[in-house]
Amino acid sequence: MQVFGNIATQPECKQSKTTGKKYYEFRIAESQRGIDTQPTWYTVRVMKEKKPEIDKGDFVKVTGKLKADFYLSREGKPTGTLLIIAFEAAKISKPAILAEEVPT
Repeated sequence: MQVFGNIATQPECKQSKTTGKKYYEFRIAESQRGIDTQPTWYTVRVMKEKKPEIDKGDFVKVTGKLKADFYLSREGKPTGTLLIIAFEAAKISKPAILAEEVPT
């Protein structure tokens, strides 16, 4: 599966409880061209110990395997997320610079 979208959270290093291996995890909002008021949200796990060269706000292409990840919320209610076990997470472009951020 391939997803194109914007990274919504800074990639965070985590460690598997079962294998002890490190991986990086972040959230991505998949959207279509233009303004998308209802993007599809995914949690992405990059199964590498080296930090991927991506940051919050980057437009990226993620390639991997889609899974449904079910768990109990803090309140004890069943919930879940769409999880991509990523083989690749590559930056396509940097975040757009807003007019108020441009130095004069």
